[in-house]
Amino acid sequence: MAALFAEVILPLPLGDTFTYRIPPGLESLVSPGKRVIVRFGKKKSYSALVDSIHNIHPAGIKVKEIDSVVDDRQVVNTINLKFWKWMAHYYLCPLGDVMKAALPAGLRLESTAMISVNPLPRETELTDDETDLINAIGHKTFTIRELQTRMGDSFSFRILRKLIDNQLILTEEKVTARFKPVYKTMVSLHPSVTSSAQMEALMKDLKRAPRQKEILDHFLRMVSPFTTKGEGSVDKKRLWTQGPFSESAFTQLVARKILALIRVETSRIKHQAAEQTSLNLLSKSQLQALTEIREQFIHKPVVLLHGITASGKTEIYIHLIEKALKEGKQILYLVPEISLTPQIIDRLSRVFGSKTMIYHSRMGDAERVEIWNRVAASDSEGEPSGQVILGARSALFLPFSKLGLIIVDEEHENSYKQSDPSPRYHARDMAVVAGNLSKAPVLLGSATPSFESYRNAKLGKYGLVTLSQRFGTAEMPEIIIADIQRARKRREMRAMLTPELYMKISEALENGEQVILFQNRRGYSPFVECHECGWIPVCDRCDVSLTFHKSANRLICHYCGLSISIPPLCNKCGSPGIKTRGFGTEKVEDEIKGIFPGARIARMDLDTTRSAHALEKIIRQLEKGRTDILIGTQMVTKGLDFETISVVGILNADNLIGYPDFRAHERAFQLLMQVGGRSGRKDKRGSMVIQTSRPDHPVIGFVKGDDFQGLYNNLMPERKLFGYPPWFRLIKIAVKHLKQEIADQAAGELARELRKTTLFRVMGPQAPLIGRLKSWHIREIWIKVARDHHAGQVRNIILSATEKTRESPGNGGTLIQIDVDPM
Repeated sequence: MAALFAEVILPLPLGDTFTYRIPPGLESLVSPGKRVIVRFGKKKSYSALVDSIHNIHPAGIKVKEIDSVVDDRQVVNTINLKFWKWMAHYYLCPLGDVMKAALPAGLRLESTAMISVNPLPRETELTDDETDLINAIGHKTFTIRELQTRMGDSFSFRILRKLIDNQLILTEEKVTARFKPVYKTMVSLHPSVTSSAQMEALMKDLKRAPRQKEILDHFLRMVSPFTTKGEGSVDKKRLWTQGPFSESAFTQLVARKILALIRVETSRIKHQAAEQTSLNLLSKSQLQALTEIREQFIHKPVVLLHGITASGKTEIYIHLIEKALKEGKQILYLVPEISLTPQIIDRLSRVFGSKTMIYHSRMGDAERVEIWNRVAASDSEGEPSGQVILGARSALFLPFSKLGLIIVDEEHENSYKQSDPSPRYHARDMAVVAGNLSKAPVLLGSATPSFESYRNAKLGKYGLVTLSQRFGTAEMPEIIIADIQRARKRREMRAMLTPELYMKISEALENGEQVILFQNRRGYSPFVECHECGWIPVCDRCDVSLTFHKSANRLICHYCGLSISIPPLCNKCGSPGIKTRGFGTEKVEDEIKGIFPGARIARMDLDTTRSAHALEKIIRQLEKGRTDILIGTQMVTKGLDFETISVVGILNADNLIGYPDFRAHERAFQLLMQVGGRSGRKDKRGSMVIQTSRPDHPVIGFVKGDDFQGLYNNLMPERKLFGYPPWFRLIKIAVKHLKQEIADQAAGELARELRKTTLFRVMGPQAPLIGRLKSWHIREIWIKVARDHHAGQVRNIILSATEKTRESPGNGGTLIQIDVDPM
């Protein structure tokens, strides 16, 4: 029989697949989608994933054998593997990077170095420290961490390294699983007890053992054996709640073969307890939109639902989900930030119960593995045939076998784009690819669609359905433009509040309504400055000013985390006049407490939501009416749909519209419309006050008129003229080095190499707005590619040029990162 070989994917940023020989005896066990243990390099072992099997011996290469097979069944299916390859190819990244992003850490087996003493006689004389280390190991085997703990301060890496080099201590790689199942102990009748008559006899015998009889009495009442409704077994912890019972008496019942203990694997997945409800009736406009979506899905695999804020898009999603579940399908419901959607989670749980599961990267590894396994096992024994997975972008990688619908809510959100590490993919775009591979329809939903998606809809590539009415009698909010410059000249400002916003907040508080204030900067002040000479403290590892945080009384870098105390004197001129400048959410909170002393105020930003459940607590307090004013960053623009929010205030819109980026105006419109949509529900019309020193800016006008089409028509010709998306495709290449001169040198070499082709246009290299981050000097090269150019040729040229630059003499230690379709 001809030798068989497997192409495997390793969780390493190297190439594509690697070839390993399948040893005799493992041929029937190795198959695509299973994990195998392989040796890579001299000693290191890895958990690899089988991609394909063939009988072609690689020419001129000594092929290693697969050590062992981990799985009985696939952990990744063939559609997943195709999806991974598509992503790696499009985003110009190694397949191993995609594997690391896709698989939960609990499914990636760890290779650990195990150390032991060489049992062969040694001729070398040892020092006292070397003898102590060898004696500490003795005849056992330890990991290095275990040996460190055992030896304490006397442990020395230098001595260990010397003993390993002299082969006096041996090392061996041991691969261990990170995921461990959780078990619970169940109590049942012993199999020998088979009838009620037998049980009656046993109860008589137990009259002399009242403690044993008491336990058995409670057990029988809980499980009702020998009846059609009997449960058969009960969790021991649940039985013990009926006590207190004697542990020794219980042990006797087991020893006498009256009761038996069963160890059962249990789930970590906690389903949200919610009263089951039926589907809500749709309004006429919602029903029409639902019908149009279903009709368009017949001919268009992707449909864009352009529905204004509060138009009831979620209810349309739920009706689509219900139909797919009836067909036994799996549904993927993507949201940009899972922790900001408690209301969606609650609504789905109420309608679909235990068929609803949540999946995102902030979950524990073990819980993610359990959900992964349940999705992979859908339709097998014990698993529901239909599942609804609500998740952030990482949920795209789940091993769906019967995917029937993908929903991408708020498809315009930047959060769908992965920035670091590789793969730098966009979940919305990859959802379209996943839908195509699985033959599942994809619904994109947004009140403010991305220009890319809207253009695809206008061109007929996607279907387009419009929902232009708010649900019920709710109206769009009143939009008030407040001129900051005018208020300052008239000295009408109260801290950072114009008269218009102050009046609206006052009215809302008098009426028992809630207010959201948006400021897209956290901290107390964006920077501090010497009043005499203008010196500003900056991070010594990043090219940014340090932000003052009053609660910590520290200056903190928001990029690398550097934290220093505030200098008492100016480092440049020695003056004591260090003043705070600008305002972040912490300062807003401080000032608003002074202006409205009776109001209950909360803040929602990265600083206040770091701890577990902190964000959920803030949202629940708002939901229960225990917060009057919520101050926050972009977090407040998503997922907050409460009827008592009547006022939204944008404290400084200039920060949004003045950002130096070709997407700045599109993003400003999206953000302002989204946050404004939080105000007003049902019969109460809300208000949004936009504070700006540029009231005549076109974006402000488009927001006031709720005119997405006007914004689109205004910006698209400019995008076409200057060669920006969606007309052209952008690729950003970041060249990084700890030394500025090498970063400049490597970036220059790469740009010259790329300019040898006429397939695309090369811009740069140049330093970005922040040219140094975490001590790395950054130079960027931007590539503009016409959408009709052959992607394969472009890919090969870029990868070849970057590889040549990395290997060039003098460029050692250079990092080159490729970002396709950067945001």
